[in-house]
Amino acid sequence: MAHAFTYGSLMWADIMARVCGLAPQALPASLPARLADHARHPVQGQEYPGLQPAPGAEVAGRLYLDVPESAWARLDAFEGPEYERVSVAVHLEDGRVLDAFVYRFRPELRARLGEGDWDEAAFARAGKARFEARYLGFAQMEGGAAG
Repeated sequence: MAHAFTYGSLMWADIMARVCGLAPQALPASLPARLADHARHPVQGQEYPGLQPAPGAEVAGRLYLDVPESAWARLDAFEGPEYERVSVAVHLEDGRVLDAFVYRFRPELRARLGEGDWDEAAFARAGKARFEARYLGFAQMEGGAAG
């Protein structure tokens, strides 16, 4: 089993559980974590962000530990063709560094990313409901939305 670093909609446990096809109580434990040398930007016209390499920058997110193998195909389908799953090293608050997968926005689509950081608080206030209505209704998790 591998770990998953999330930095957008999948930081919310209820969304992560639904995408992974797990009951909420079966969702892997998660911890606050940080990813160095990356930046998170809003995707133009969407509720979710995209992640890009950015030397010196850092992104806060959640690290889900030991994601079941059965969840990865669902996560891949959910993220869609805009994202690539790559291996990264994430930093935990206790100083540990763990390897994890993250979904990074494809470099050739960089022009679709807006300026500045994705607004996590705005997503929690208003964007989450719109996001869930738009993306989580798809039975096969087709479409795409970042992690």
